[in-house]
Formats: sequence, structure tokens, C-alpha cells
Amino acid sequence: MLFKYKGVDKLGKKAKGTITANTLDEAKAKLKSSGIFYEKIEETRKLSMEEFGKRQMPSPLLSSFAKELSSYLNSGMAMLTAMKLLENQHEDNKKYSSFINSLKTMIDEGKSLYTALTSQKVYSLPDFFTQSVNVASTSGKLSGVLTNMGNFFSAQSKVKKQVKSAMAYPIFILTVAVLMSGFLITFVVPKITNIFEDTGQELPDITQFVLSISDFLKAHYMGLFIGLILFVIIYKIAYKHAKRFRMVIDSMIIRLPIIGTIVQNYELGRFSYILSLMLSSGVSYAQAVQLASTTFNNLALKDLFDQASIKVLEGNKLSNALSMTKGAKLKRNFMQSLALGEESSEVAHILDNVAKLYNEENEDKIKLMLSLLEPVMMLFIAGIVGIIVVAMLLPIFSMNLGAGM
Repeated sequence: MLFKYKGVDKLGKKAKGTITANTLDEAKAKLKSSGIFYEKIEETRKLSMEEFGKRQMPSPLLSSFAKELSSYLNSGMAMLTAMKLLENQHEDNKKYSSFINSLKTMIDEGKSLYTALTSQKVYSLPDFFTQSVNVASTSGKLSGVLTNMGNFFSAQSKVKKQVKSAMAYPIFILTVAVLMSGFLITFVVPKITNIFEDTGQELPDITQFVLSISDFLKAHYMGLFIGLILFVIIYKIAYKHAKRFRMVIDSMIIRLPIIGTIVQNYELGRFSYILSLMLSSGVSYAQAVQLASTTFNNLALKDLFDQASIKVLEGNKLSNALSMTKGAKLKRNFMQSLALGEESSEVAHILDNVAKLYNEENEDKIKLMLSLLEPVMMLFIAGIVGIIVVAMLLPIFSMNLGAGM
């Protein structure tokens, strides 16, 4: 990981820059040994072409890598031999084969699997995965951790597929509705209403409103299209690289009534599962908390657990550390379950149950949302079409009434 710092050196001069380390504590220790007294230090990312070209390794592929490597190591195979076998088996997938080849080369040079995974330039890997490999390698439990990680990524991939499959139909309906509405307003409505304008008849307010939207879209459709693309690009770049912007967005998301609950269930469920997995693999509690804290995608939750993990390293219980730390408000049943697990020394078992509970709860909530989303979208489409039809029919009724009088 890359950390940005600002402070003073031994001579009292201002110093700032970046430093590479596995954890925040390691970065602080490196600065201290270099004689730099930091005022501010935080994780950052390199804005380089290499980083932009580095794509996140797909969950199914990462699951396959972890499971296959684990099975080879379990059979007594040496790491280098396992890498050669993996490369031969996947030579048809050029990018994945290049990834394995880079690992094989570095391992052949005497580097550890962890160093090879963090140094390779092909795929971007989750921090908690590489850190778990690092801890497991030193504790002699690499094979077991790789198996558990493989199962975890396989389950995550399955959840993503289910969500994508469930969202496919509503997204299709929404796309058709937008395109159909745009076509009617831009091309159909003006041609019909032009007939009434030629007669000198005053158009109803709703018809004039629809026509004004039509004129606006015809005059600015290219600007709106380019603006939308630029907005998406700028938002993605800002969300990925501007920590304050991402913190604001993520804090807002977890406060939303229904979406916020689903996001927090997903994030806390994943944290609980990884922490349970690490503890079951023999990783120490403080290290396991630190590793599991890297799994959060929501920066507001990640910041909260990062601060709490530092207190855990100092000897505090995680439940107490979270209570003492300012930040996002966590679900009460999660805090109670965590405190109960720490009191009874059954953290791994209780958090595994919590993870299952949150996954089931999210499935029910998502199913309910999707079941409500379809009729809402149909009403939305019907409303737009209804307004357009009324806008076209009202001038006809007005003309008939005028002719009758």
C-alpha cells in the first residue's frame, strides 16, 4: 500500500512525500526510523498509467487461483512446481497466464508468494487477500487460508451474479422507457402540434410544457449527452482518488433508509465472515481484525474500523474500540453479537452466524425491492405516456369544442 505523509525531518525542515508499506503502523515505523516526524499520514493511490491499466482480478478467477494453488500445496507440491503447473493449465488465457508467469519468475528468484502477489503488474488484488497470504505463510497455514479465500470469492461472485440477473429486467424496462419517451417528445409531439399551431389555435398549458421540453431536447441533446458522459467520468475519478469526496458519498449512502441498511448488511456480513475465517485459520485476534478491516468498500465504515483496529492492537476489545471511535453508526445487533462473542471467546462462531443472518436479510430485502420496483417503473412509464397523450389530445378536444360552438 502507498501512504502520503507530511511532517518535519531531523533538521526541522518540512518534509512530504510517499512511502510504501503493508500497514499504516509499518509506514509510521519506517518514517520514524528515517528520522521523519509526521504530522499527517494517510493511504493514497498512484495516479499512473500502470495503475489505470491494472484491472481488478475477477472474483471467479481469484477463487479458482486460490483453490487450485491450495490443492497443489496440500498434495505436497513445491510452490514453484505448483506455479508451473498452473501456467501450463491456463496458457489459453493470456492475461491470467502472464499473471502466473510473473509469480513463477519472482518465486524462482527466491521471493515469497506475498511479495510476488504485491509486486506483479497484471492484476490488482484485494489488500485483505494479499495480507492474509502474508500472515498465513508465516504461520504455516497457507493452504487452509487459500481454500477459505477461494470459497469466499466464489460466494461473492455468486451473489453478484444473482443481483445482476435480478436487475437486468428493471434496467431494460427503464432504458426502453427513456428511449421511447425521448422519441415521442422529440419527434412525434412536435409534428402533431404543428398542425394546430398552423390554425392559429392557442395550445393548452400542458401541450406547451411538453413542446418546451421537446424544443430543449432538440436544441441541447448533444450537450446533454456529452455532459452526462463527463459527469460519469469525473464522478468515477473523484470517487476513486479523492478521499474526502468518497467519504462524503459513502457516509450519505449508509444513512439512506433502505439502501443504507442493505449496504451496511453487506459490508458487515463480509467483515464478519472474513474475521471468522481468519480466527478459524489460527490468525491472532489483533491481526485478524486488521486484515478484515481492509475488506470494506464503504470508506466511512472502513475508516471507523481502521481507527478501531489500532485500539485493538493496543489491547482493547473490538466492541469497546468501536464504541469509543467516532464515525458511522453501526447496527445494534452487530455490536451486541460482537460483544457477546468477545465475552464468551466464541467470536469466530458468532460472527459466522452474523454473516449468514445478514446475507439472508439482504436477500429478502432485495427481493422485496425488486418486486416493488417493477410496478413502480410500469407506473412511471404509464405516467409519461399519459402526459404525452393528453398533450396531443387536448388541442383536438379544444378544436372540436370550438367548432361545436
